Amino acid sequence: MSSKNITIQEAKKILNKFNCVDIAPAIKQSEKSIIREALLFFASLSDYQILGICADTAQEGMLAMKTYSLALGYEPPNNLPVIEGPVYIKLNGKNGLCYLDSYSGHHRGVLVSCQSYSKEGINELCGHLPLDLFV
Repeated sequence: MSSKNITIQEAKKILNKFNCVDIAPAIKQSEKSIIREALLFFASLSDYQILGICADTAQEGMLAMKTYSLALGYEPPNNLPVIEGPVYIKLNGKNGLCYLDSYSGHHRGVLVSCQSYSKEGINELCGHLPLDLFV
């Protein structure tokens, strides 16, 4: 999952443009690989990740949850309910707990919270990243 082509500072710079945005910006297909590389490198420096996904539909949210989970090395759950309207999905990579619920907020995208057991590790929130980053 780690990369030899990027530094922590470079990864932060790439990922910081998504921080504090309400809706993940559309990105070109050509930009996706460097953003994926930065996120996967950042995540590799933490012990586990927690995903928070805000999407217009359950299908869109579950696709993002599945593709991000697989990219981060987690087995995505397949027993989530399908509900109408915007959804929020939370997946805890440490224990595999996942839930989907209705969401009335205006945010859209994926939050990736990198969690480390030690102070020296990465403990930072990235996002809102594009829902289709790993599609």
